[in-house]
Order: sequence, then C-alpha cells, then structure tokens
Amino acid sequence: MSQSILERIQADLAGAMKARDNDTLSTLRMLKAAILEAKTRKPKEAAFTNDEEVEVLQRYVKKRRETIEELRRVGRTETVAREEQEIAVTQRYLPPTLSEDDLKALIREAITKTGAATAKDTGKVIGAVMSQVKGRAEGGTVSRLVREALGA
Repeated sequence: MSQSILERIQADLAGAMKARDNDTLSTLRMLKAAILEAKTRKPKEAAFTNDEEVEVLQRYVKKRRETIEELRRVGRTETVAREEQEIAVTQRYLPPTLSEDDLKALIREAITKTGAATAKDTGKVIGAVMSQVKGRAEGGTVSRLVREALGA
C-alpha cells in the first residue's frame, strides 16, 4: 500500500531537519499538526482516509491564499513570499490539479447528467463536479466555471 500523506510528511521532516531547511521544516510541522488535529476529532476506531488528509491540506492552502490577499490589501507585501513558499511546500502532497479545460469538460458532463439549465441549478452542478475532482481543483475555481457555463 502507498504511504499516507502524513507518513510522507514525517519522512520529509527528517530530511528537512538534516538539510537545516528551516522554512520547509516549519511548514511541514504545521501540516503534520493540522492532520493530527483533524485525526483526533474523529472517533479512535475510525480510520483517517487519504481524502481527509487532502481536505486538511486544501484548507491549509486556502487559508494561506486568503492571508496573501489580506497582506496585499493592507500593503504588507514583504511577508507574501513566505506564505507563497508555504503553499508550494503543501502542494507537494496534494494530487496534481486539473487544468481549466479538463474542469470545463467535467462541468459540461455534470450539466448534462443533472439536467441543469439555469443559474438556479448551480449548486447541483458544483456538487456533482466536486465529488469527481476530490482535491484536484479548488471550489472557487469550480464555482466560477460553473457560473460561466450556466450563464449566471
């Protein structure tokens, strides 16, 4: 069986310590803590799946992107590079993202399957697409493309 994301992070933590890569080390420690925290919220006998690990990392990336937006808005651009570096480290553990063209094809397929025709059906289409992409696309991007496809 392949390694879980947490196992990969723990292995990379040791490598970052040996290499004295403090920036990567700090990010990996935060990722490990976020996964372990999410794991403790579940009952002990419940397994923590790879999809759940991906969700935790996606939330982390989303928070970093929101922080970057806020930093730029208030003019604190000197710390943006640090946040971007954290996103880059985190993305090593996420599945490769889908291109917009691939997403558009999935959206067209979901519109056909759900019978969506108007902007009122946006939620159905987004739900159908998000269940298919599981960690390979951000919700905001999917939402924007669905609205464009439905003319909302």
